[in-house]
Amino acid sequence: MRILALAFCVLALAGCSSSDSAADLDSGTTAIASGSSRMTLGVNSFLWRASLDTMSFMPFASADPFGGVIITDWYSAPATPTERMKVTIYILDRKLRADGLKVVVFRQTHDTNGWSDATVNPDTATKLEDAILTRARELRLATLSPGT
Repeated sequence: MRILALAFCVLALAGCSSSDSAADLDSGTTAIASGSSRMTLGVNSFLWRASLDTMSFMPFASADPFGGVIITDWYSAPATPTERMKVTIYILDRKLRADGLKVVVFRQTHDTNGWSDATVNPDTATKLEDAILTRARELRLATLSPGT
């Protein structure tokens, strides 16, 4: 009889566990289920997805969703073949916040001696951060809108 009562209590407690979907939505966490284990991204999923979307015109060298680092490869725009850019994006928080994102831009120019480092306009990183944050807000609003 005790075993039956214990089994009932365990089942009742298991049924009480819930995922706080409002908190998950606010923090933008994403769970990845694999077999019997479940892992949660280490960063805000809206910022993660928005970063990938915003930088999709550049080739990616690496992307670590658990560490929150995206590194692009060098990219030269067709209009400026003697200039190339590389971007590193750090997602620093699980919440959708402006200070949870940092973008670092590298720039090189090509001359007769090959590629050499060049200064980057300080507004470039800020504009990329703004574009990523705008896209992240759009993604979040899309999850709140019914029927979208």
